Amino acid sequence: MKNQHTQFLFFTGKGGVGKTSLACATAVQLADEGKKVLLISTDPASNLEDVLGCPVGSTVSQHPDLPTLSSININPHIAADEYRARVVAPLQGSMSPEALGKITEGLSGACTTEIASFDEFSRFITAEGEQESYDHIIFDTAPTGHTLRLLELPAAWDEFLENNPNGASCIGPSSALKSSKARYKKVMELLQNGAVTTYFLVSRPEVYALREAERTSLELNELGLAHQELLINAVFAAIDPTDALAKQIESKAKKELEAMPAALKQLASTNFPLLQYNVLGLEKLRSLLDRDLQQKIIARDAGGKMMERHFDQNLLQLVDGLELNQQHGLIMTMGKGGVGKTLTAVVIAILLAKRGHKVLLTTTDPAAHTQNFLNQMSELPASLEIQRIDPKIETQRYMDKIVAQKGKHLDEKGKNLLLEDLKSPCSEEVAVFHAFSKAIQQSKRQFVVIDTAPTGHTLLLLDTTGSYHKEVLKNTTLNPEKIMTPLMYLQDKTLSKIILVALPEITPVHEAEALQNDLGRAGIIPYAWVINQSLSARAQLTDPILLSKAIAEQSVIKRVDTTLAQRTYVIPYLADEKILPALLNSFEKEHSFVN
Repeated sequence: MKNQHTQFLFFTGKGGVGKTSLACATAVQLADEGKKVLLISTDPASNLEDVLGCPVGSTVSQHPDLPTLSSININPHIAADEYRARVVAPLQGSMSPEALGKITEGLSGACTTEIASFDEFSRFITAEGEQESYDHIIFDTAPTGHTLRLLELPAAWDEFLENNPNGASCIGPSSALKSSKARYKKVMELLQNGAVTTYFLVSRPEVYALREAERTSLELNELGLAHQELLINAVFAAIDPTDALAKQIESKAKKELEAMPAALKQLASTNFPLLQYNVLGLEKLRSLLDRDLQQKIIARDAGGKMMERHFDQNLLQLVDGLELNQQHGLIMTMGKGGVGKTLTAVVIAILLAKRGHKVLLTTTDPAAHTQNFLNQMSELPASLEIQRIDPKIETQRYMDKIVAQKGKHLDEKGKNLLLEDLKSPCSEEVAVFHAFSKAIQQSKRQFVVIDTAPTGHTLLLLDTTGSYHKEVLKNTTLNPEKIMTPLMYLQDKTLSKIILVALPEITPVHEAEALQNDLGRAGIIPYAWVINQSLSARAQLTDPILLSKAIAEQSVIKRVDTTLAQRTYVIPYLADEKILPALLNSFEKEHSFVN
């Protein structure tokens, strides 16, 4: 990383690669140098509080032990409430209560939350309303797809406002949005200026994370956001050459870094080692950028701990429970990006199909890594159907359907106006929701396994589901007791099984716990937790780094099993190039049906 940093620093990349740790470490380093720093999270599943070791709220606050560092979480729900209030306030008194009510109702959708987050985020870029001035503003962004969506919104709004000057959508009346147009233009100019803004693409030395970083780099370039650096986190170097897993992990990382996509090789890059400890609190954040401090912490914390018997409930036992007295149902894997939702969903789907069930495997994740795993298999069960809820395709289908229904009696001008209205940024969320609802309906006849998008997207989707649920019950003339909305299906424990996936580390578990609490408020109780990439589930570890991490994760898994989960299952740490066949083959000794 450069010693001289620009004013605005963005840390982005695939979920789970270490964006927050590196963003926080950079913020602490600059604050230690006497610079005035503001650290902002735009991630709906932010964990700044855990990493910084101090409270972080929806208003700017100083770190109690480092006054030159301030931080804030842009809370999507609070931002949405404030955004709605700003949009509706100027219209009070000039419209009928009915008309105002329609606008307020239109602002209750999921995409309004996303729009509001960008609106809040843009205010920090332009320093609008800020009394403080900062030498550096650091953004710990949401997972890649969400971040890119935020950065693309100004262009989408601009086009919408130009072509629909008198219209309104879930982003608000066009007249209200025009007042923000100049600010959005200024924001994009600053984001495109390499003298003031840098984008750090964070990855791990893993093929999928590197591909995601490449995709991010290319899409940022298309938006004119070209001042980029590459940060490779958690690069493992074996200490004990006799540890077979350690050698395998190191060899795999080297191979994947050598095969790094060409677009990334053009960028300035920095590697950071895999550490034996969790990077939480100021001291350990400082150590991330200080090799000498790393060695001091390792020496100080060495010894005194022993490996206990590993936790051995695996995905075979999970599938046993899922199919018990069941021939159909909805299974959804949820969690923060990068924790193993896709792998878990694919394994569950294949195991169910191998047991003779008809299974649909689909994904709502814009990154759609499902097919990457499936390509590792030489053969798939005949009863397994693969789909993808592609946002662009679903949006086009949705637009075609609306035009066919509402455009029958419109003239050419009317049809054009309808099309322009459908180009509102919220159409994609609505379209994906419709496809999601269709998958739920299929689960009444067969098993449907859905690999969901990262947590923020999932919650937005569930918000949409909840809004739809309320709307149906409010407007129906049928007996409410006979209506089953998508939210009701998700709340039905006999039909729907929600699987939370996390890594065996403190922060990912906290994030999954927060998601579980959010689901609980919607009346949705997770069926089980899956802990992915567990070193303590591997025998015969001797490498000090791997052994230390295995020992550290045992208390984390124990807490999940005893206090958070109704059922807990683990996936052992695998470093195979083809991880899906390796995991399925590991089950062969237990069940002969796994081929």
